Amino acid sequence: MNKIGVIFDLDGVIVDTAKYHFLAWKDLADELGFEFTEKHNELLKGVSRVRSLEILLDIGNVELSETKKQDYLISKNEVYLGYITKMGPDEILPGANALLNTLDALGIQYVLGSASKNAPLILKQVGLYERFTGIVDGNSVSQAKPDPEVFLIGAEKLGLAPENCIVFEDAIAGVEAANSANMTSVGIGDEDILHEADFNFNNLTEIPSDFFLKVISEKILKNDEPGLYKTK
Repeated sequence: MNKIGVIFDLDGVIVDTAKYHFLAWKDLADELGFEFTEKHNELLKGVSRVRSLEILLDIGNVELSETKKQDYLISKNEVYLGYITKMGPDEILPGANALLNTLDALGIQYVLGSASKNAPLILKQVGLYERFTGIVDGNSVSQAKPDPEVFLIGAEKLGLAPENCIVFEDAIAGVEAANSANMTSVGIGDEDILHEADFNFNNLTEIPSDFFLKVISEKILKNDEPGLYKTK
């Protein structure tokens, strides 16, 4: 039986910190004098902090010096940290604990692959830090998604070839990164947005109990025919 491993994105898959990012970015936009909406916030999913600021400034048609940008990056993160340091296990998304339990029972290792530089802190806050074999976060990479770097490093931590890794993502940039790395991509969220993923589910509670065994079987058989849960 082929050995596989799993790489999880953090925000929108394991926990929902997008709401805290939104509040922190909205505070900054208010200070700069323009409106930042939840729809705008969708553009920041799976994107690095620096790139998020660039998108925010484009939305407000605001130009800043590099020094001022760095100041705002620091202040935004301080506001965001104020929110996440109050997080607890109750903020783990539905289905996440059960899925990790399934992986543990199957002996399948998993790592985190997140753009967030605060990923270790968040996992500690919700009590999941010790469960992951490894963590790849924004401090570990030089290229943001859709570049596959974060997932390729994750595969190294798992000691597996990229094609033996399954990635769970809620952002199109993350799905594209997983596909670029030749990994199996699982989109969590709106299928219309994440249609490039190999598999699609609305949330982790929908993952069938035999999902991983079927993926392993397909890899063994090298069957090009769509599997039971294939959507493309």
